[in-house]
Amino acid sequence: MMGAAGGTTDLRRTKSMNTRESLPIAVIGAGPIGLAAAAHLATRNLPFVVIEAGAGPGAAVAEWGHVTIFSPWRFNIDAAARGLLEPTGWRIDDLDRDPKGRELVDRYLAPLAAHPRIAPHLRLRSEVVAVTRQSMDRVPSKGRDERPFEIAMVGESGQQESLLARAVIDASGTWRSPNPAGASGVPAVGEKEAGARIRYGIPDAFGAERSRYAGRKVLVIGSGHSAMDAVIGLARLKAEAPQTTVLWAMRSAPTAKTFGGLTDDRLASRGALGERAKAAVDRGDVTIVAPFRVAAFSLAEGGVSVGGETADGGRTIAVDEAIVATGFRPDYSALSEIRLDLHPWLECPRVLGPLIDPNEHSCGTVPPHGVRELEHPERDFYIVGMKSYGRAPTFLMMTGYEQVRSVVAALAGDHEAAFDTRLVLPETGVCDGPGLSDEAAGCALPDAPAAAAGCCGPSKGNAVRPGSRQSAAADVIAAG
Repeated sequence: MMGAAGGTTDLRRTKSMNTRESLPIAVIGAGPIGLAAAAHLATRNLPFVVIEAGAGPGAAVAEWGHVTIFSPWRFNIDAAARGLLEPTGWRIDDLDRDPKGRELVDRYLAPLAAHPRIAPHLRLRSEVVAVTRQSMDRVPSKGRDERPFEIAMVGESGQQESLLARAVIDASGTWRSPNPAGASGVPAVGEKEAGARIRYGIPDAFGAERSRYAGRKVLVIGSGHSAMDAVIGLARLKAEAPQTTVLWAMRSAPTAKTFGGLTDDRLASRGALGERAKAAVDRGDVTIVAPFRVAAFSLAEGGVSVGGETADGGRTIAVDEAIVATGFRPDYSALSEIRLDLHPWLECPRVLGPLIDPNEHSCGTVPPHGVRELEHPERDFYIVGMKSYGRAPTFLMMTGYEQVRSVVAALAGDHEAAFDTRLVLPETGVCDGPGLSDEAAGCALPDAPAAAAGCCGPSKGNAVRPGSRQSAAADVIAAG
């Protein structure tokens, strides 16, 4: 009887696994990394579905469409995506030019999403609210790997529906989770209440949002590339609207590292961004307030007062508008029933943490990595793109492309290709793209041969390298 019962159990398990294997692989987010994953899945003839909260592909990218990406086209196009698009007559001729965000959407992401191998599998205006195992929360272990994933999503109708999937690739990014202005990592006192006077990210101050900032006194908070971009836009506005006053608050007093690699940066546009920001300060168009660690906001007549800690105690700055450009962080609220193993301070996969820690690494010293470094205790669940880096600002979009190539190869059973991670990254003075960090990260990494391989050449089988409404700006700007 025991043998018969055991046979029945084995039969049920086999039937369950066969059913699960026939299900699609779910990709969350139709930004650059999510659509790259779709291209690799299509190339390998694996069934898939792409779930995007926005109204179109690259919805988050479209929101910062006025921003110029500081890496050229050649670094922003995935190989599998190119393989699908080129036979249709698609071309990007100016590969050495840095595109704006809107160009990335119009000339690359939109055509890729419209490709007949991808378009039928794209679900727009569908926001993922939860990912779990079918009929199982995060506690039970027995039979867990055999159950399909259940993805709960809400569409335009407002009704929740569920989708079953064999595996999940979360490329939802961090764009919807900006860091607060508070220096302690939590919202400053009154920050939420002062929201009408606070803009997160990089406003189009010289274009669509000109009327909000022209002739006003504006405080930019942060010291990464997003803050630099915001400062440059405001300085440009000041040239035409001289009454505009630009203050730039940083946690720490500026040093030689503050403005990045400048002419030593192998991504020329990123170095130029730092040079332009420094020039705006040197001309007197921008006034730096540092050290200044934001502690509180309070609405005032026609503006907002920002209080912070300074070297000699404290100070309150009264302005018309504040721009918070302090980066992004991952949102794991939809993954409460998924077993994750996260690095204790970076909130990325635990194994990946030491390889991308901005306390030790620059973008160019992060070694190649793939499926092995992105694994979680939840089998066949992967976080890729900017979200996979947690709070680390060392992400480059080409890293995300290598991540999804490796992950899809593993899901296809091609483990040799999955573990053969290869990536050559440009060295840089700092790592963060617009919105990724409010502290410039150093690039020195002494005595690290593996890191050198990541910067200077391919690394085979390195056990260690990685943003859509559900996609991060970082997916493309450092972009990320």
